[in-house]
Amino acid sequence: MKKESKTKLNNQNVNEVSRFKSSMPSLDQLAQKEDAVKVTLSLTKSSVDYFKSEAAKREVCYQVMIRNLIDEYVKHFANKSEE
Repeated sequence: MKKESKTKLNNQNVNEVSRFKSSMPSLDQLAQKEDAVKVTLSLTKSSVDYFKSEAAKREVCYQVMIRNLIDEYVKHFANKSEE
């Protein structure tokens, strides 16, 4: 019985991630600049390299794109917790 509930939970998590991915903003939308608060955050080299590359194409700072991605994640899941 416990294995079934774990499988069900995993399927729910996969569905939630799929819904989140389908509502993700485009890279151009992530390039929009907004006010910010400075924090220290450790990321993988591959993630930073990706954002640096995409930001250079759009002539924006890669930190803006990362911040906007996190903001979109928070907006998405904050709305879910209020339901």
